[in-house]
Amino acid sequence: MNLDLRIPMGMMFSMAGAVLLAFGVATRNRPDLYTRSFGMNPDVWWGVVVLVFGLIVVGLGRRGQGRIELQKQRAKK
Repeated sequence: MNLDLRIPMGMMFSMAGAVLLAFGVATRNRPDLYTRSFGMNPDVWWGVVVLVFGLIVVGLGRRGQGRIELQKQRAKK
């Protein structure tokens, strides 16, 4: 089993980003939570950043996993 570690790590980051983004969207109408951050909603922005990072890591991991499978097929021939 040659699992690329980027796949589960990317999934973890993607899930964390999705949770953070969901929390930010759910609390966007509560200005009292965001007075210390100059009225901005950092949960939404960081949720997007972490989610995109996680998706990029998963994509790179899947690409690497495909290369491993291709090398295995070539070695069998």
